[in-house]
Amino acid sequence: MTDTPHVITKKRFIAGAVCPACSEPDKLMMWSEDDVPHRECVACGYSDTLNAQGQSIPKELGTRVNKAPVKPADPKVQGVQFFPNPKLKKPVDPS
Repeated sequence: MTDTPHVITKKRFIAGAVCPACSEPDKLMMWSEDDVPHRECVACGYSDTLNAQGQSIPKELGTRVNKAPVKPADPKVQGVQFFPNPKLKKPVDPS
């Protein structure tokens, strides 16, 4: 095991920054872990890691191998939509 300290800077909000996912202004927090900058949006939960030039490091693309399989819909459940029948009118009370 190594005895190198794990250095984490304090999280801070970046004024005027806009979230790349939800476009909310002033919701991004930035911090560094071992001199690697990270950012996270408190509005939508978006997070990523930045490289030395400040560009976002892309995460692994989703493939059939690294994605969870989609579960089929329950065949017993059906959606129901109600339409009013214009031919069925309530009788008018003559009194």
